[in-house]
Amino acid sequence: MQILVLKTNLKTLEEINAIAPILSLHPAVYSWNVDIEDIDNVLRIESKKGLIENQVISLLSEYGVQSEILNY
Repeated sequence: MQILVLKTNLKTLEEINAIAPILSLHPAVYSWNVDIEDIDNVLRIESKKGLIENQVISLLSEYGVQSEILNY
């Protein structure tokens, strides 16, 4: 298992609910959450090894979500 951490422009529950099916149904994603209380609106994904941040960034961009790798 691996953890991916991304900074996003997700700010509301409606925006999070719009991407929920995308992430929840992705075969490599075990669980995910967004912290909209954090200044970076952090998306944290627990996934199978092999899923890379750039794949997630590309997928989210198709749905209008801006994201970038957040080094922690």
